[in-house]
Amino acid sequence: MNQIDNELLERATALADNQLFPNALEVDAQGTVPASQLDLICEAGFHGLFAPTEFGGLGVSPQTQWAVHEAISGGCLTTSFVWAQHAGPSKAAAETNGPMKDRWAEALATGESRGGVAFAHLNRPGTPILRAEPEGKGWLFSGTAPFVTGWGHIDVVLTAARHGESIVWAMLDAEDCETLTSRRLSLAAIDSAVTVELTLDNHPVSERSVTSVESFSEWAEKYRHGLRSNGSNPLGVTSRATRLLGPSPLDEQLDEARNKINKATVDELPEARALLGDLCVRATSALVATVGGSALFIEQQAQRLARESLFLLVQGQTPEIKKHHLKLLTDNAATRRSTNGN
Repeated sequence: MNQIDNELLERATALADNQLFPNALEVDAQGTVPASQLDLICEAGFHGLFAPTEFGGLGVSPQTQWAVHEAISGGCLTTSFVWAQHAGPSKAAAETNGPMKDRWAEALATGESRGGVAFAHLNRPGTPILRAEPEGKGWLFSGTAPFVTGWGHIDVVLTAARHGESIVWAMLDAEDCETLTSRRLSLAAIDSAVTVELTLDNHPVSERSVTSVESFSEWAEKYRHGLRSNGSNPLGVTSRATRLLGPSPLDEQLDEARNKINKATVDELPEARALLGDLCVRATSALVATVGGSALFIEQQAQRLARESLFLLVQGQTPEIKKHHLKLLTDNAATRRSTNGN
């Protein structure tokens, strides 16, 4: 099934427009996402968006996942960002053959439990900063996971640690203890998503907690194939900005950018993803310019969306995407100078 489930998309759009967006400024200012916001997504059944029907999930196509994700991100990116982390552990629990399937697959698919992820560090060059060493029949995880979102709202965190040329994936309880401690980070955008840096000090990981062990090269290739999914974040923010702005050439550019990333090959995805980042910055900047000085008031949606567009320039960024981002941003500036005769 490759088509979009229009009933689910209509439900997500109504949720975003009628409940998430009206609360987005309050969520942004509160310092933490109210549980009631996440409950709205759960009650709508969207914690099951990433799981097969056998565990109580929705079993929908990737295209439906992308479209629903875009709609919810356009309602409140902070709420959406906490919720979207759920995809990783939900999929891992459903696909593993170990005990974590029985423990978490249904609980995550139904929204009874919420999950997060700790793997952004895998994209960092150089020496791995979170490592796994064998200990008896299990592992010891040591190091740091610098960006873990939703702390305090999630029950389990799918964590990746490097062992040589392999990655050990494990489901860890999302709570501080003697060998696992969190430090909250202060972010300029979506701060209420509560992003922390985790420090693990010989944290014991039992064999039963491991969902898989795979080679780093295999994971890196899968990650390249999966770059479309987080493109829904800038699409959602851009769509909201263009709706607030009113009819403009950005509407056609948004449609073109969405079509481009939906049809992109694996090799084309980094450039298509960077186009979304550039468009998001331009759309939210246009909204700020149109609203004028009041756009800088903290109770204005324009400043929230503009800050979120800057966050999305680096969220999920790979070296390839970064290269394309820089080229777009600097080439656009050079083109403008040439056009103005400077």
